[in-house]
Amino acid sequence: MALETTTHDLEEAVIKFAGDSGDGMQLTGTQFTTNSALFGNDLGTFPDFPAEIRAPIGTVAGVSGFQLHFGSKEIFTPGDICDVLVVMNSAALKSNIRNIKKGGIIIANTAGFDAKNLKLANMTSNALEDDSLTNYTVIKIDVTRMTREALTDIQLGMKEKDRCKNMFVLGFLYWMFNREMDNTIKFLNDKFGKKPEVLEANLRVLKAGYSYGDTTETFNTRYKVEKAVMPAGTYRSIMGNQATALGLVAASKKSGLPLFLGSYPITPASDILHDLAKYKSFGVKTFQAEDEIAAITSAIGASFGGSLAVTTTSGPGMALKTEALGLATVLEIPLVIINVQRGGPSTGLPTKTEQADLFQAYYGRNGECPIPIVAAQSPSDCFNAVYEACRISVQHMIPVILLTDGYIANGAEPWRFPKESELEEIKIEFAKPMAEGEKFMPYARDEKLSRPWAIPGTKGLEHRIGGLEKQNITGNISYEPENHEFMVKLREEKVERIANYIPEQKIDSGPSKGKLLVLGWGGTYGALKAAVRELNEEGFAIAHAHLRHMRPFPKNLGEILNNYDKVLIPEINNGQLVKIIRDKYFIDAMAYNKIQGLPFFKSELMDKIRETLK
Repeated sequence: MALETTTHDLEEAVIKFAGDSGDGMQLTGTQFTTNSALFGNDLGTFPDFPAEIRAPIGTVAGVSGFQLHFGSKEIFTPGDICDVLVVMNSAALKSNIRNIKKGGIIIANTAGFDAKNLKLANMTSNALEDDSLTNYTVIKIDVTRMTREALTDIQLGMKEKDRCKNMFVLGFLYWMFNREMDNTIKFLNDKFGKKPEVLEANLRVLKAGYSYGDTTETFNTRYKVEKAVMPAGTYRSIMGNQATALGLVAASKKSGLPLFLGSYPITPASDILHDLAKYKSFGVKTFQAEDEIAAITSAIGASFGGSLAVTTTSGPGMALKTEALGLATVLEIPLVIINVQRGGPSTGLPTKTEQADLFQAYYGRNGECPIPIVAAQSPSDCFNAVYEACRISVQHMIPVILLTDGYIANGAEPWRFPKESELEEIKIEFAKPMAEGEKFMPYARDEKLSRPWAIPGTKGLEHRIGGLEKQNITGNISYEPENHEFMVKLREEKVERIANYIPEQKIDSGPSKGKLLVLGWGGTYGALKAAVRELNEEGFAIAHAHLRHMRPFPKNLGEILNNYDKVLIPEINNGQLVKIIRDKYFIDAMAYNKIQGLPFFKSELMDKIRETLK
């Protein structure tokens, strides 16, 4: 019989699931996220993968986490600290105890706190038995034992049974937050429909977790987070890499160009390749190359043949693609290069987020080789950002770099499906056959300084192409010193002229003039917006502007910067945009940097802004 419970209404809540890599915390968090999105909450997520691919089981290095912030109001971040922390073992508690607020709820799997697990986590005492957790509400559940008891008559091995324990936790959380289980039941049926015993095991444990909350006497408080008021439309929960893939498909259809992706798998960009491979029916061609160089050069070939050509990678892969980027720049052909940034240098921290590749995008090629740069600001914004990168690339006949990062690539938020009519037109004009007696000039230019896009095999459009310096208009190979200088400056001007075809910069929130402008780019958007908005409500005259177009900058950016006494630029790097802004606009912009493989917390940004205003 269900016990009498007390229900509290919450405006927002932050939950973090943490355990060993094999405990299914990413799946558990994703299912709760999907449930929240379908219910109608606004949300933000932060999957926290271990940096080591195969860290020893039970160690702090092997802890995998998933943080979810959901609410009935607008959500901009995955939350600074959590209200509820689920830990499957002692290592998960040790690595996340600092991330839970005082008075928060810790749900602990007691089986993960035996002597063996304590030793693996380098803990001298059991936190569930000493006095170290007196500031929290601790719910002790032997999840492992209860999972096994629920599956006594299921013909599965003990390892297979133990893999279901994340469903027990999920069921209990569904009970705690007054949620239906229907979407997860459907997910399990779709995933394990051909494995009836595995399906039955997961369903049974999910319901056992829910029933435990309904019948246990140790915890009788439930919570309710109402739906958020959001613009009307059809929504889905989407991750950044998924949105990037869909944005590429949309740009392909809107432009009428076949989409080609040449890519080499690399964390955290690989999912774009995986997702695009599902869209063969849309004329999408994906090629998993043997290395990064083959990936980008295959895309260059596809572009020469008239395709919307894309290559995806992360920072180490960008280093390998460098020479081919110079080739694409000299050829002046469309190409979209997507860099999902991660920690570095070298192979760096594959699963940790960073904004460390802005200098690489700006300057990381031999010679004078300017390339336009676009940056995405949130998981769902990856759709709009990559669409814009494609538009600029094909309409200006130029390679374009799109910067996302591991945080927004793997994070999720609700996304309202755009209508086809809402997408900006991407008009394509290929070079037409020449009239009798006329000679095709491959580097003749329009008002954008763009050269014609000539499809191979078109009669009369035969021309020379390659990596050597070209003569303007004719495209002939030229070693003349004056021509090289002219072409270098022309390619620079071609990039700068794109500013005439992009929107002017807007202030995201706050006054148009004032004491302080907080200027951001990329995945810092949510934290900056939340921090500035809260300080505005407290009466501080500060503003926030966020850059999408990193090169060239919007034409009015300099004017905006000069409207404020101070400019603060927070970045998840050692200070890159701040140096570019100082160089270009001669203002004493201030840097605020975090290089920990983690996104900014709203609280630390608010503290820094207050300090700056003093």
